[in-house]
Amino acid sequence: MAGKQISRSKSRIILISLSLLGFSLLIFLSSLSPLRNSPPSSSAHFHLPTSQTSFVASLEQFLAKTHSSSPLPDDTAPEPITDQHVNNLDDAIFHSESYRLYSDPFYPVSLPLRVYVYNMPSKFTFDLLLLFQNTYRDTSNLTSNGSPVHRLIEQHSIDYWLWADLIAPQSERLLKSVVRVHQQEDADLFYIPFFTTISFFLLEKQQCKALYREALKWITDQPAWKRSGGRDHIMPVHHPWSFKTVRRSVKKAIWLLPDMDSTGNWYKPGQVYLEKDLILPYVANVDFCDAGCLSEINPKRSTLLFFRGRLKRNAGGKIRSILVAQLSGADGVIIEEGTSGDGGKEAAQKGMRRSLFCLNPAGDTPSSARLFDAIVSGCIPVIVSDELELPFEGILDYRKIALFVSSNDALKPGWLLKYLKDIKPAHIKELQQNLAKYSRHFLFSSPAQPLGPEDLVWKMMAGKVANIKLHSRRSQRVVEGSRNVCTCECRPGNITNTGSTIS
Repeated sequence: MAGKQISRSKSRIILISLSLLGFSLLIFLSSLSPLRNSPPSSSAHFHLPTSQTSFVASLEQFLAKTHSSSPLPDDTAPEPITDQHVNNLDDAIFHSESYRLYSDPFYPVSLPLRVYVYNMPSKFTFDLLLLFQNTYRDTSNLTSNGSPVHRLIEQHSIDYWLWADLIAPQSERLLKSVVRVHQQEDADLFYIPFFTTISFFLLEKQQCKALYREALKWITDQPAWKRSGGRDHIMPVHHPWSFKTVRRSVKKAIWLLPDMDSTGNWYKPGQVYLEKDLILPYVANVDFCDAGCLSEINPKRSTLLFFRGRLKRNAGGKIRSILVAQLSGADGVIIEEGTSGDGGKEAAQKGMRRSLFCLNPAGDTPSSARLFDAIVSGCIPVIVSDELELPFEGILDYRKIALFVSSNDALKPGWLLKYLKDIKPAHIKELQQNLAKYSRHFLFSSPAQPLGPEDLVWKMMAGKVANIKLHSRRSQRVVEGSRNVCTCECRPGNITNTGSTIS
């Protein structure tokens, strides 16, 4: 009898223990499910990781590290280049692509992109970076319109940031969207690391033209270039004057551009179009305002509209002088002539951080670095530039962080200020929250960060690869002159329509 009682007691203990265990498991699983199913918080802010965002400081570190390592043999093509060189590479690429086609279910749209980075002679790469490093303290070096040359180079230094990331040891890289390959047959794309902007601004005119001609011959002698006509080659020409004297000879390559001026002042018809090329942001002039900075300054923004820059510009930028005449002296509006140097940077930064809206009219070109200064300052951009194209627009929706105003509307007396004053606080807050999230996409850094501009370059490039391969193969089999050339250049004019943003 005692034995049965002991047995029943043990059974009860076991049942109770199992019940408690099951109950605990249910509580644990229920606590996990909201985390699994809930979307990321829309109010989350990006905190700047430990990385170098100064071009000058990053360049010094880069040159110290790379110059201490053994130089790689460059990719100068053998002389003379024959059809056999091109055919051998074409066969190797066919075998590599066939393997990927049958082994990778997502090919050719899969990531990471495979990029072959040319090892160019140092006169096109390291020598130019050293030239900048040795002269950037010369603040008297100005362009014809008074802009500091070295500051312009920093604004357009996308060629440095991309190259520094691509050639860094894989163990030091953070990006998963692109990988450097060391065999040309394995590449989706080819990167040309020629510093076209530094050479334009820091070399004598004839010396620069001669270097451009040498670079052009070096590039177009490559068997990979001859195979595709350059369609799968990436050419950084981020300043409108970069490579200008010879770039008609590389117009089939993928150009990395600041915008696509359609007036003919900077690019000839047929040279640039969205289906072929890629728009990249300028490197911001002002410091990044992180989550802590924004939480402190957003409630204190007391200026309605701010602009600081050159008040007179050419071409489409003539709208500036008209807007200045209309807006100057208006309540809540600050319009200032821009100045160079640290003082000018500090004044622009303070003005943007104290303002709700930052005016971004067209300049000599449709775009300017001011737009990206506003974004990283948390100041809502008011864009008055009808021909503007924007970076990474296949990924980012600028309507959620900026206001687009047509030139016709902006020039109506009193229209712009009434438009801004009628925007409700709830909509302003939404735009500011989106700016806080989006600012990371315009912050170049070393090492390059996931979802930073370097990363978005390759995510955008991935969408081009299949079309690049189509046109490369088509060019290899279509009889020359047998039919009209197929292009993707036809597109409607980019005329800004003032959106309904007041809510």
